[in-house]
Amino acid sequence: MDTPSVPDDAPPLAVDIDGTLTNDQRALDPRVIPVLRAWPTPIVIATGKSMPYPVALCEFLGIEQLVIAENGGVVVAGRDTVRIEGDREAANAVAAAYRDAGYGLGWGEADLVNRWRETELAVAREMPLAPLQEIADEYGLVVVDTGYAYHVKSPMVDKGTGLNVVAAELNLNSGDFLAIGDSENDVPTFEVAGRSVAVANADDRALAAADHVTDARFADGFLEAVERFAVP
Repeated sequence: MDTPSVPDDAPPLAVDIDGTLTNDQRALDPRVIPVLRAWPTPIVIATGKSMPYPVALCEFLGIEQLVIAENGGVVVAGRDTVRIEGDREAANAVAAAYRDAGYGLGWGEADLVNRWRETELAVAREMPLAPLQEIADEYGLVVVDTGYAYHVKSPMVDKGTGLNVVAAELNLNSGDFLAIGDSENDVPTFEVAGRSVAVANADDRALAAADHVTDARFADGFLEAVERFAVP
């Protein structure tokens, strides 16, 4: 798909990274870069990744640092506002208990996936899920399968609560936003946004929750969504 033009009256955007702005190898599709840089209204990067990843993406794109990281556990609304909303102590306790039960987190010794994580725990999907869910439940946390990792997080925060925070900081309503994503962790964003689009590779929960589903997959789906639905 060719890179679409962005309408001058495009609504604020909340967009996931993995599976939405990337190809099937999780590499950022270069065609999304001019679209995001040309977007005329605020863009919120909403992801399960830890804060440095989406902040760096905003930095290199040259857009304002508006970020929902760790599935709502961390919210960045510009250079002056960082809110930590999750339960870091409980997540650390789950990690310790899971290791004590004989399981690793699956990311190797350096564990760059969790190294900068503030409020939750990410476990590789190759690791056993049932014991992880049992331990998480003991500490009052839930497990969300994003298709890329198991995220152990507080049930009190999600991408939807994060979007509410960022929208309020911007003097906007969550309902003003167009949300685009691909996973069950995008469902809360879909529920509070005014319009939601799931790319065709999305999981069943995201497909069911979205207002629209693209024909194309991954970043092609994002570009299709911009072309078809980026109008107020």
